Amino acid sequence: MKFSDTSNAIIAEEKITNYLLSHEHPTGRFKAQFFNTLDFEQANWKLLERALRDLLIEEAELLETTEWGEKYAIRSEIQGPNGKSARIVSIWIILLTDKHPRFVTAYPRN
Repeated sequence: MKFSDTSNAIIAEEKITNYLLSHEHPTGRFKAQFFNTLDFEQANWKLLERALRDLLIEEAELLETTEWGEKYAIRSEIQGPNGKSARIVSIWIILLTDKHPRFVTAYPRN
């Protein structure tokens, strides 16, 4: 399936700066190392936000329906500011109370 309402997708700044690109976060620090290899840093976090937002045109796979909404995965490739590309999985949720995709997390894939 493809998301129909991507222009209003929600990607919280804190999700990127305090999680995906944080070297102090217990889980995020491993993701930060990965995203740093693509030249995504806290100082240029908006570039990662834009790259994640660009993935929303890709096919999304329904993972599960929870009490909060439906979780989806987009398996795709992301290009960093340094021109390098890597395959990632990004996870999104559409809450029962909302119709816009909301970014949950992203991580490298094989």
